[in-house]
Amino acid sequence: MSSALSPTDLTRLIQFNHNEKLLAHMPVVSEDLLAGLYGLDVAGYHKQRARFAENARGAARELLAEPAFALRVDRLPFAPRAVVVGLGDSITDDLQSWLEILRHLLELRRGTDGIVVVNAGVSGETTAQMLARFVEVAAQQPAWVLCLGGTNDARRHGQRPAKTLVSLDETERNLMALRHFAATQTAARWLWLTPATVVEAAIAADPFLSGQQLSWRNDDLAAIAATVRRQPDPCVDVQSRFGRPANPDLLLPDGLHPNLAGQTLIARAVVERLGELWQTS
Repeated sequence: MSSALSPTDLTRLIQFNHNEKLLAHMPVVSEDLLAGLYGLDVAGYHKQRARFAENARGAARELLAEPAFALRVDRLPFAPRAVVVGLGDSITDDLQSWLEILRHLLELRRGTDGIVVVNAGVSGETTAQMLARFVEVAAQQPAWVLCLGGTNDARRHGQRPAKTLVSLDETERNLMALRHFAATQTAARWLWLTPATVVEAAIAADPFLSGQQLSWRNDDLAAIAATVRRQPDPCVDVQSRFGRPANPDLLLPDGLHPNLAGQTLIARAVVERLGELWQTS
C-alpha cells in the first residue's frame, strides 16, 4: 500500500481516516494492524499521529495565552468527570480538529476535573450514518453532545451531478431524529455547529477529490446551515466565521477541510458559545 501512496496522500489518510473506529467491533484490533494498513510500523505510525496531536496542543496553548479566553475555558459548563462527545465527519475526526483542540484546552487548564472528551467523528459520514451509529454515542451517557454534521449530505458525485448525496428534507429529518434519540436515551445537553463553507474551485482542482468525482457547492452547504440554525438547541454558526466562499486562509489546499487556523477558529467559537450558555444558565 505504501508504494501506491504519495507521502502527502499517506499523511492525509492518517490525519482523517481512523480505522480503529470502523473496526471497533472486531475481536482483535492491534496497533500493528492499524499501522500496517498504512504500510508503516508502529513507531512510524505513532510519529505521524503525534505530529497532529502536538499541532492541536500548540493551538490550545496559543489560545490559553489570552487571559480572557483562559477564563472562558475555566467557566465552560462541564462538570468534573463529565463526558463530552463530538459527533461529526472528517472536520471532527481530524487529528487536529476543533474537538481535539478543545480536549487539550481542558487538559491544560482543567486537568484535575477529569473531563472525558470522546471524538465520535467519522470521516465521510452523512447525518444518516451518524444516526445509524448513535446508539454507541448514547451508550457513553454524555453530559454534552457537540454535533457538526451535514457536510457530506451536501456532497455531490459524478462529472455532472444532479443531486446532493442526502436531500435537504432528509437532512432536517435526520437532525431531528438525532436530537430525539439523545433526548430519549441520555440527559445530554446539545450544541449544534453548522458545516463550514468551502472553496469550490480548489476542490475541483484537488487531485484526490476530483479524481473521485466529488464536489461541494456553497449554496448546498448554506441551505444545510439554515436548517441547522432552525433547530431548537443552541448553535455555533461556523459559516459566518468562515465567510462565503470560505476564506482560503482557513482551509487546506483541497478547499474542503479546515487547516489548523480554521480548526482553531472553530474551537474558539465553540468555547465562546458555551461561555454564553454558562452566563445564562
